[in-house]
Amino acid sequence: MQQPPNHAAAPLTGTIRLLRHSELPQFKAHLLRLDADSRRDRFNGPTNDGFVSSYAERSFGTGTLVIGYVENGQVLGAAELHERPQDPEPTGEIAFSVERHLQHRGLGSLLFARLIESARAFGYERLLVTTHPQNEAMKRLARRFNASLRFEDGETLGVIGLEPVPPLPARPGAGAFGTLLAAAY
Repeated sequence: MQQPPNHAAAPLTGTIRLLRHSELPQFKAHLLRLDADSRRDRFNGPTNDGFVSSYAERSFGTGTLVIGYVENGQVLGAAELHERPQDPEPTGEIAFSVERHLQHRGLGSLLFARLIESARAFGYERLLVTTHPQNEAMKRLARRFNASLRFEDGETLGVIGLEPVPPLPARPGAGAFGTLLAAAY
């Protein structure tokens, strides 16, 4: 049996950045372009276009932080951070999607790293990830970022504890300056 030629993947040429609200159409188009397997992995089951469109609009409407991989004006990958205000400690639920032709090229790791950095900056202490048990790529990615995984109710659940952002160092002379300002008024 003849093996297909091994062509090196072209380098990633886009940028990873926060998506603006005005980029909702590009985010929605990205989610709608996901092939059936990628869409099942992203939403933990089969979905139709109506659900995906509505989901994208809800995400931007509820203040979800969406970080995208953008190339030539198209969103081709995304990492989402959904706040869980009902949890006692600052907790976010995370989700990822990468279009098929860019999978297995390290883009998920880059998105994950940026998402964790952003979550820490917002003061989150925990991140939750939920996936179906067959999504090996997501489970590997979560483990790479120190998620503790368990199987519960037919799903794989992961928890990532985040280190808090360190406090700002005391500025030399800040105390004396404050005293001078108080004396001036």
